[in-house]
Amino acid sequence: MLFVTEVLMPTLKLTPIDRSHRLFNAVPPGSRLPGILSLLVLMALVSAPCLRAQAQQPAPTPPPAQPDASSPDSGGPGSDSGAIVVPKKKAPADDTPPPAPVAPKVKAPEGMPAVSLHVEVPEVTVDVGVLLEKTHQFVPNLKPGNFRVFEDGKEQKVIGFKRVEAPITALMICEFAATSYRTIYEMRNSAYAFAQQLRPQDYVALMTFDLHSQIVTDFTQDKREILQDINSLRVPGFSETDVFDALYEGLDRLTRIDGQKYIILIASGRDTFSKLTLDKVMDKVKKTPNVTIFTIATGAVSAIMSEARGGGGMNASIREMDYLQAQNQMQTWARMTGGMYFSPRFVGELPDDFNAINEAIRSKYELIYHPTNTAQDGAFRKLQVMLVDDEGQPLKIQDEKKKPLKYELIYRNGYKARQEVE
Repeated sequence: MLFVTEVLMPTLKLTPIDRSHRLFNAVPPGSRLPGILSLLVLMALVSAPCLRAQAQQPAPTPPPAQPDASSPDSGGPGSDSGAIVVPKKKAPADDTPPPAPVAPKVKAPEGMPAVSLHVEVPEVTVDVGVLLEKTHQFVPNLKPGNFRVFEDGKEQKVIGFKRVEAPITALMICEFAATSYRTIYEMRNSAYAFAQQLRPQDYVALMTFDLHSQIVTDFTQDKREILQDINSLRVPGFSETDVFDALYEGLDRLTRIDGQKYIILIASGRDTFSKLTLDKVMDKVKKTPNVTIFTIATGAVSAIMSEARGGGGMNASIREMDYLQAQNQMQTWARMTGGMYFSPRFVGELPDDFNAINEAIRSKYELIYHPTNTAQDGAFRKLQVMLVDDEGQPLKIQDEKKKPLKYELIYRNGYKARQEVE
């Protein structure tokens, strides 16, 4: 910035001086110029600090701007005479809920391996056959609500229900001993009647016993092979009938096969020389899962003829008691496993009996539940199944003429809980 300074010098008016009154001689004209220059230099030195201070003074700050009274921030008029403005709408509140807090991460101690928790819930499957007592026909169209399952007297909640119609896996155990020709004849007719009703998808094996047990035909789907082997049973080797040993061995063989299995036991039920006792066989039947036993008793005709003759002394009474005990054993095995017992007297009864067996095997209701008693103590749990209507009353079945029909439920009477391994 350039500053221009004007120095106003006063006008000097020189008055003529009388030479007579001068004290000194007059200054020569050439001596005035140095005096004027000295005065100018002196004035410049005096004004330099003032000019320097004026240059360093900061520029004045402008006054703050006054707010516009016509449009205040609140949206209303700034004064009584200001413009009226409609208030601004507030933004709608955000209804989105705040995010959930992040779960804290738990870190395992250093050096500790990962641990997983596995809980095994026991599951029980009960196959129930509903057949009419007179015709042995399967009762269809039942609903899950029609079934009530009880374990040791306590009702269980059924979580699975379906009707099962599937190929079968069956083992025929036939008594082939030199007791009497009539008994062998009845056994062959019974086995032949069962084999005739086999389907191409079925697996069947044939096992015979006298003093020893032997596998005649391993599991096969060839029905002709089974029929040929049945027809080849002509001359037995021993007269002993070890039904306990044969049934125990048959159950042991079937435990190696998965799924539902069936035993068709065709025998008189008399045991003469088994190594195992009845108690061990009964315990084996209880412990073996997914096996249903159907029993067909032979020797009924011989027992009827012996009773019709009368007399016979003590030996006849012993034979009769032995026969009744054998029939009781056959019925018990069938009832324990949910099977059926038949004692045909004539050959003409066999087709109907095996039709009932075939219907019971192929048409069943499968019920699944988780038992309330989860203890793995190896104890035997007793089962009971009931049919009820929509109101919880016992189910009544009628025919087309509104006549009541009696029916029977075929199911396993219990199972053995799993034993916890220590």
